[in-house]
Amino acid sequence: MKSSNILVPILGLVLLFSSWVGSVVAQNPKRNTLYKDSKQPMNVRIKSLVDQMTLKEKIGQMAQLDRLQATPEIMRDYSIGSLLSGSGFGAPNFNFSASPQDWVDMVNEYQKGSLSSRLEIPMLYGIDSVHGHNNVYKATIFPHNVGIGATRDPELLKRIGSATAIETRATGIPFAFSPCIAVCRDPRWGRCYESYSEDHKIVEEMTDIILGLQGDIPLHGRKGVPFIGGKDKVVACAKHFVGDGGTTKGINENNTVLDWHQLLSIHMPGYYHSIIKGVSTIMISYSSWNGEKMHTNQNLVTRYLKDTLKFRGFVISDYQGVDRITTPWSFNYSNSLLRAVNAGIDMVMAPPNATEFLDIMTSHVMNKSIPMSRIDDAVKRILRVKFSMGLFENPLADYSLVDQIGTQTHRDLAREAVRKSLVLLKNGKDDQKPLLPLPKRTSKILVAGTHANNLGLQCGGWTITWQGLNSNNLTTGTTILNAISTAVDPSTEIVYSIDPSVESLKGNNYSYAIVVVGEPPYAETFGDNLNLTIPEPGLSTMINVCKTIKCIVVLISGRPLVIQPYLPLMDALVAAWLPGAEGDGVADVLFGDYGFTGKSPRTWFKRVDQLPMNVGDKHYDPLFPFGFGLTTKPTGAI
Repeated sequence: MKSSNILVPILGLVLLFSSWVGSVVAQNPKRNTLYKDSKQPMNVRIKSLVDQMTLKEKIGQMAQLDRLQATPEIMRDYSIGSLLSGSGFGAPNFNFSASPQDWVDMVNEYQKGSLSSRLEIPMLYGIDSVHGHNNVYKATIFPHNVGIGATRDPELLKRIGSATAIETRATGIPFAFSPCIAVCRDPRWGRCYESYSEDHKIVEEMTDIILGLQGDIPLHGRKGVPFIGGKDKVVACAKHFVGDGGTTKGINENNTVLDWHQLLSIHMPGYYHSIIKGVSTIMISYSSWNGEKMHTNQNLVTRYLKDTLKFRGFVISDYQGVDRITTPWSFNYSNSLLRAVNAGIDMVMAPPNATEFLDIMTSHVMNKSIPMSRIDDAVKRILRVKFSMGLFENPLADYSLVDQIGTQTHRDLAREAVRKSLVLLKNGKDDQKPLLPLPKRTSKILVAGTHANNLGLQCGGWTITWQGLNSNNLTTGTTILNAISTAVDPSTEIVYSIDPSVESLKGNNYSYAIVVVGEPPYAETFGDNLNLTIPEPGLSTMINVCKTIKCIVVLISGRPLVIQPYLPLMDALVAAWLPGAEGDGVADVLFGDYGFTGKSPRTWFKRVDQLPMNVGDKHYDPLFPFGFGLTTKPTGAI
């Protein structure tokens, strides 16, 4: 009896002590830091960390905030999984000309907030490096994807991926929202230039960029598992799953009407190849398939992408993609979030704010509308990518790569890409008398057109700002006019006029004219275009010059435009797509230092009422067929 009386308080003390120990362990994860040991197997590290995470911390990992919504304190308090810089608004202090060091400092400031959280889970910072590190001043700006598709050169693209990875990492950013592997089936789509081709086979080949961005999978590595090969590589993102390039009339974010076989054979192969090559993340499309929003399509996102294709990385929404499930946007956001997460989306890009996202998600889990297993699956996938890239071992960026921004080696690579991307559509009014390559030594050359001396127009959208800029001040590089001036013999006179009058063209004894015209910069829905005509004053300039002088037209555009009515006026026509900042690549081929080798990645229509029209269609009547491209031999022209 006496011993029994003593035992009761002892047991009470033991229980109290156990409770206290459990509380201390929960508050102090350093008592179980197995997940920080890089020598441990991946699954052991993931389990060690997930087992210690609260629901709030798990949900925080599923959020990718726009950096404008975030502070280091928010990163710490909500264990936010990722941040992004929105194009044009994400630069340090909103300074378009911010230095690489400024970028590193900004990213590290947020990262230090994450590292001060309870479990010290580093965040993953992402950005749209879609044709080079295009948000950063003085970075190398490569041709947009449509031009790369014309090169038919996956090895070149792999090298571009490596250069892009290095320059992105140079600013402290380890996550690139690239590549876009859409198969654009209608050039009226405002994102068509982000597509390598209308042919899925070319898109499949171009997924080699993933090996450049992330690194080559080791010889005995597991295919399909996320792989990032070092501190000079980035997490890649295949986008936009799936069918975004097949919407009706090319309307952005619209409906893709196809049967299962067509979706599988045209739009899906790029994802299969991306997964084999170790892509770490996949972004969901704003568009719908047969009326169902991709952001809510559980059959495709979970059952096919994750279960059938065995994708092991994480699935991320597009920017405010959950908001756009409804019209108007954000109507009943709670229900949209429920549907998107249950469909299989692991990370939500740009939720309204951290607290609202956390509250809604917590409510859904507590109500058992979202199973805890779905939350754990998402978090494990996110952590798998973070562990794979060594983010826990090296969470903070340094300045060791800042001198890699815009190096001459990278600019030479971009120049090579430009010259290989050019497609020669016409070469002389008489097939027996080709005009190109041009002589470098002649009396007088006219260079005309809106796009001849404008880096912003040359680079297109997604350059420093989201929509691009009509400006020469957005970055550094070489305009086509400057490239021509450098290429020709010093004795050759060059006259430059954006829009010369008809009178000024007469009696000037020009040897020939190079007319550079095309589209203004645009991105996404702002580029949707049902007419596809050459905008003024470019069209009038082209007509006036080519009526008067022997002319070579260089067309700067993200897609084929209406040219059939004007083709007889031209002596030569070059599709230069959106070549980026290294205009020397255009002059290299015009003047014969290199030959034309590019093949059109797209069918060139005669009239817009033929659209959509793609190679293999029953009624195929193009102006220039898919794969067309005249060739020339390098001559070292003088």
